[in-house]
Amino acid sequence: MTDEKALRSLLEAVANGKVTLDVALDSLKDLAYEPVGEFAKIDHHRQLRTGFPEVIWGPGKTPEQIAQIMEVMRLRNSVVMATRIEPTVYTELQSKVRGLHYYELAKICAITPPSIEPQFGGEIGILSAGTADLPVAEEAAITAELSGFRVQRLWDVGVAGIHRLLNNRHVIESASVLIVVAGMEGALPSVVAGLAHCPVIAVPTSVGYGASFGGLAALLTMLNSCAAGVGVVNIDNGFGAAVLAGQILRTAEKLRLASSAS
Repeated sequence: MTDEKALRSLLEAVANGKVTLDVALDSLKDLAYEPVGEFAKIDHHRQLRTGFPEVIWGPGKTPEQIAQIMEVMRLRNSVVMATRIEPTVYTELQSKVRGLHYYELAKICAITPPSIEPQFGGEIGILSAGTADLPVAEEAAITAELSGFRVQRLWDVGVAGIHRLLNNRHVIESASVLIVVAGMEGALPSVVAGLAHCPVIAVPTSVGYGASFGGLAALLTMLNSCAAGVGVVNIDNGFGAAVLAGQILRTAEKLRLASSAS
C-alpha cells in the first residue's frame, strides 16, 4: 500500500462498502517508512501494528541526528521519546528541538502533550531492589507512563532488608503486572513472584561487585527462579520491560472487550 493509486482504490472500496474496515486496516499496517537524511528510516506505522510507536535509541547517534529524527516523528506522533540520552546530549538537543522534556534519572528525553492521562486499565507496579537500580527502574516507569499506563513505584525494597518489602505488600497486591528491577544476586523477583497473583517481569541490572559480571549473575538467578510466573528481559532493559508489561495489559483489555461483545 505504498502507491497512491492503490491507496485511493482501497479507500474508495471501503467507502462503497466493498471492503470491510478490518480488511482495510490490515492492508494499511505495513505502509512505507519515511527516510530522514541518509541515516534513518522512520517506521511511522509501528504503533498501528504493535500498539507502541518507534522509540529513538540515543547511544551511537549524534545530537543532530536525534534532533532530525524527533522533528520528523513529532509530525505524526503525540509522544516522541528517545532513550539513554546523557545530560550533555540533552543540553545540545534543547537548542534544536522545541518543547523537549528531560527525565534525568531515566535518561529519557521526550516531546509530550501538556498532560498524559492513562489510556488503559490496570496498573503496572515497579519495584527496585536498591537505590543504584533506580536509573533502570525509572526508565521502565517513564516509558510506561508516556505510553499511557498507570504506574505505582516502590523503591529500595531489596531482600537484604526484606521487611521493607513485606511492609509494602499493598503495591504487589494492587498491581496488574509487576516489573522487578534488581542487581547484585538478583533475588528480589523470585521473592515478589512468590507473593504476587499477577505476571512478574524481572529486570537484571549491571549493579554489583566483580563476580556479578556486569549483571550476568542477576540474569542467571532470574532465569533460574524457583517461583512460577517470572519472565526475564535483558540486563538493564527497563524500556523493554515496560513495553512487555504494556502488551500484557493491552491484551487483557482486548480479551475483556471481546468477552463483553460476545
